[in-house]
Amino acid sequence: MIQLDIKRTLDFIPEAELLNMEHEIQEHYKKIFSKTGEGKDFLGWTSLPSEMQNSDLVKDINNTAKEIREKAEVFVVIGIGGSYLGARAVIEALQSSFPDAQHGKPIQVVYAGHHMSEDYMAELLDYLDSKEYALTVISKSGTTTEPAIAFRLLRQHLENKYGKPEARKRIIAITDKKKGALKTLAGNEGYKSYVVPDDVGGRYSVLTPVGLLPIAVAGFSIDELLKGAASMQAFTGKGHRIMDDPAALYAATRNALYNIGKPVEIMVNYQPRLHYFTEWWKQLFGESEGKQQRGILPAGVSFTTDLHSMGQYIQQGLRIIFETVVSIEKPARSLTIPEDKENLDGLNYIAGKRLSEVNKQAELGTILAHTEGGVPNMKVSVPELNAYYLGELIYFYEMACALSGYILEVNPFNQPGVEAYKNNMFALLKKPGFEEETKAIRKKL
Repeated sequence: MIQLDIKRTLDFIPEAELLNMEHEIQEHYKKIFSKTGEGKDFLGWTSLPSEMQNSDLVKDINNTAKEIREKAEVFVVIGIGGSYLGARAVIEALQSSFPDAQHGKPIQVVYAGHHMSEDYMAELLDYLDSKEYALTVISKSGTTTEPAIAFRLLRQHLENKYGKPEARKRIIAITDKKKGALKTLAGNEGYKSYVVPDDVGGRYSVLTPVGLLPIAVAGFSIDELLKGAASMQAFTGKGHRIMDDPAALYAATRNALYNIGKPVEIMVNYQPRLHYFTEWWKQLFGESEGKQQRGILPAGVSFTTDLHSMGQYIQQGLRIIFETVVSIEKPARSLTIPEDKENLDGLNYIAGKRLSEVNKQAELGTILAHTEGGVPNMKVSVPELNAYYLGELIYFYEMACALSGYILEVNPFNQPGVEAYKNNMFALLKKPGFEEETKAIRKKL
């Protein structure tokens, strides 16, 4: 199981303060599992891993993924926010850094509908001209602007390329069970469809078909992913002491640091393949906690790369930061640094060592330097980067986020603030029904 080490925060916050939060944490657990707290209608994610394991739905997803891989060399995932970040996080963590070199040349997964760049979409359509492809469109409503535009363009391209009957076989809709524009279209066209559960919000949806289908299409084991998540589900909220429960301890520690003037948390990784896991984590915590003019700001860096850009600020900038390092203990590959006769670079002192050992010492040295520079550090140790431990990690962060939001006294399952930009955009574009807003916003320009 993944482990959480908080010893390098205890020079900043007393352990007694964390122990004093134990009763509060247990009360929050009760609200979560009895579904009586704020946002109680969106707590379906808590039991997803155990419910989904070995289910007919998972078997169907695996079969669909197999069919897609047989007919397509590219799979387009259309979605924004939680509709694509979880899947992308897992896929990019598990695939080779250079997928074309991966054994068997797996299907390529690409993404659309997560922004509105005209150049990107034009380039994607050009690329797909010469590729066999299929797509999934993921949207609860079917009217979210970014994915809806992308789907219009890609659906037209697909129909022009293959004809409508074949295009229908290459489109999979993941949407609401009963209502919405995408649900209606999928029914009218006969698209293969999966349901976004009503009681699971987008940023918690990676263990639903939203995340599971793309991950399975990419060729990774969703059974192992769910198995790992289920192991963490079975452990959390079972009355363990706070020091023995990683989700509870993480939630308590980050809030204790917040209370002493550390409102910025930086997730640190030393593996480039974890970049999109950090992006998923940023949405999970940013959208869950940033309310009522409170909340911990989630940021991310990839070390050692960003030590040569952000390292200076972290070491000596404003002391408002704490770090959480996601540390992968066992690399998948082995590479030894060679001896060099001339030694012009002065590196013979590490010749014969594995590159992972050098990376680990950089990790430890950075943690020590940052802690001594006034930046508290937590470390999440992951035995190895595989589907099982990613499942554990996903559920760990989901539960910790729910607990942390309740400690902050905000609803961790809504996102009322994201409507402001949409309303302004609709008014500027003169969307029907926004006439008064259009007049008002024009006066501000």
